[in-house]
Amino acid sequence: MIKMGDISKHIHEHLYNRSKKLYVEEARIGLGYVGVLLEGDRPGLSALLRNELPPGCGVFSKAGTLAGSDASEILDLLVNGKNPLEKALGLATANAMIGPDIAEEPERDSIALMTLSPTDRVAMVGYFGPLVERIRKTGANLHIIEKDPKRMEIPEGKNINRILEKCSVAIITATSILNNTIEEILNGLGNPRHVTIMGPSTPMLGEAFAQTPVTHLSGSAILDPRKIMQIISEGGGTPNMRPFLRFIERRIKRIKRLEET
Repeated sequence: MIKMGDISKHIHEHLYNRSKKLYVEEARIGLGYVGVLLEGDRPGLSALLRNELPPGCGVFSKAGTLAGSDASEILDLLVNGKNPLEKALGLATANAMIGPDIAEEPERDSIALMTLSPTDRVAMVGYFGPLVERIRKTGANLHIIEKDPKRMEIPEGKNINRILEKCSVAIITATSILNNTIEEILNGLGNPRHVTIMGPSTPMLGEAFAQTPVTHLSGSAILDPRKIMQIISEGGGTPNMRPFLRFIERRIKRIKRLEET
């Protein structure tokens, strides 16, 4: 059983010593994303779950203090943050530290790597619009699990727990790290052959997922740090950033559930 917050703790543990040697050059908070630029032109981003911010959270109390601070202080927010904005800053900082490790990796098509067929049952946790039609064209049975009821696609008579338990492929949004739902989702899986954490926010750190059912990480490498920071500041989202990102995929080699260790 994976405990709530374990994934964030594992990311923090693997990066903390490195973070003490770095400082923050810039931090940007936009409408859909948060960006952190560390010294040496190391950018990282994270989606911002604005709809899950607490009422009255209209300003950021730490504004004016982030630039020039130790990266370790912002990374701490990944585990100690009190709301999705603070946790997003922590995740963006983690991604900025991971960035140099993935900078040269080639772009890969995550859906092609899944080799989907009509025998597959796909659970998509979080709505990835551009992928929906591609998945359906393979003949795979797709169920979309989303907080937005307009995007939720679960046939009558079925429930979320049953879909997670029976799926052969799971595509899970990286934003589930920010609202502490990722552990519950992973615990609910049966025995899928392919489990991907997906989205530009994905921390490409296999060690943090080695004791989970996750088999692949599907994230992004930033090609133009300054342009990405500009787009975030101007309220842009994934479509605006896409020309300046390279979507990449990593397979996690060692997979063990926590209860097996």
